[in-house]
Amino acid sequence: MHDDFEACYRAILSRDARFDGRFFTAVTSTGIYCRPICPAQTPKRANVRFYASASAAAAAGFRACLRCKPHLAPGPPHLAGDRLAGSALRLIASGAADGGSGVSGVAHRLGVSQRHLHRVLNDAVGAGPLALAQMRRLQTARTLIEQTALSITEIAFSAGYSSLRQFNSEVRSGTGRAPTELRRRRSVQHDGEGAVVLRLRPRPPFDAAGLLGFFAARAVHGVERCTDSALTRSLSLDHGAAVVELEPQDGQLIVRLWPEDVRDIGEAVERCRRLFDVDADPGAIATVLSADSLLAPLLAARPGLRVPGAVDASEIAIRAVLGQQVSVARATGLASRLAEQSGAPLAQPRGGVTRLFPSAAAVADADLAGLGLTRGRAATLRRLAIALATGAIDLGLEADPQEAIAKLLALHGVGPWTATYIAMRALRDPDAFPATDLGLRRAYAHAGGDERSLVARAEHWRPWRAYATVLLWQQLPHPAPITETRQ
Repeated sequence: MHDDFEACYRAILSRDARFDGRFFTAVTSTGIYCRPICPAQTPKRANVRFYASASAAAAAGFRACLRCKPHLAPGPPHLAGDRLAGSALRLIASGAADGGSGVSGVAHRLGVSQRHLHRVLNDAVGAGPLALAQMRRLQTARTLIEQTALSITEIAFSAGYSSLRQFNSEVRSGTGRAPTELRRRRSVQHDGEGAVVLRLRPRPPFDAAGLLGFFAARAVHGVERCTDSALTRSLSLDHGAAVVELEPQDGQLIVRLWPEDVRDIGEAVERCRRLFDVDADPGAIATVLSADSLLAPLLAARPGLRVPGAVDASEIAIRAVLGQQVSVARATGLASRLAEQSGAPLAQPRGGVTRLFPSAAAVADADLAGLGLTRGRAATLRRLAIALATGAIDLGLEADPQEAIAKLLALHGVGPWTATYIAMRALRDPDAFPATDLGLRRAYAHAGGDERSLVARAEHWRPWRAYATVLLWQQLPHPAPITETRQ
């Protein structure tokens, strides 16, 4: 997109929100870079440069606009077909390049050299991993400075800086202001009852009602509480537990976070972004799916389609096995029973959220006899939990969805539906397609399709078949059964 000067310039002339986060505008006469929606006067063509990312604009010597606040733009959309770049961006966004082994650690986790990683990311978003890591810290810091009452010291270490000196230097270099000056400029105040309160801005449109409906039907007692206006749930993070409330409001997502350790704030926010699929690109998805005469009217009725994500990949995997060949209500009941039995209680419960979902290691050691599972299903659950706990199956941010699916399918008792459902929600594969799902087939038939043509027709929905699946599930009068034709 950023290579098409005329298209980008038209977007900034109209301040088109659909392009927010897809490119950034740098102005040579001011040394500032902005979002396409910046309310400032549109610069002259001769003074404009377009960049694929804020990191690329910063690396070229431009500072962030204090008016349109580029750090609040939606993140980069799915890089369909570019697994390595997508995995690297997710790792860097989670803070994997901060401290410790830094960028070299990210490259090692991805199994590539630093030079190759730099080349791949530079081709994808116009900046290398070091610049992206620096921008991630700066954007996190600026958000916390402007939107929370955390102390400057807490913010520095929450954002991933190794020292206050580094924090002050990078914030001043990136914004032209000291952290204390940025704090004086803030105008937004939130009463979060002791919470850290942030606002995430999904790329519009944003079908929040569809997400909340999905989560409400599957809320695990004690771990989650979902109403028609907000989702509250527990998180297990690197330095402790947290409770988060996510409330869609006026096209935004209000995040109220109660962490045990402020160092976990950045990672918690990234998990919330993935859970609500904040960085999806509805325009790109609609372009493909609307070309299908069956899907077009469904999509027009529910614009801003999102795929429900996960705050923990292992949790989704465990819940997928619990849900094999049973209804959503039955699967949710089993998950609630498992959480009550093996989930660690929260030191500070809130709003009906009292415990964490059990870890893979806890499930591997649990007594599964009293859950109400068949003997075969219990054995499958234990095999999966052991594989996750020992690392034999990796569902981390760097995981290749196809490799993970292959390893899941190699486990006795795990079939195509289970593996694909995990890829869709936990691995964030936008093209994951649970073709054997009975609910999907019923929804397709209900929408006017012939079940026998589903798989062939779905080839035209690539690379967004996961979104087409969710769109069809939404057509059912009741939650889509979590079932498989064969296991």
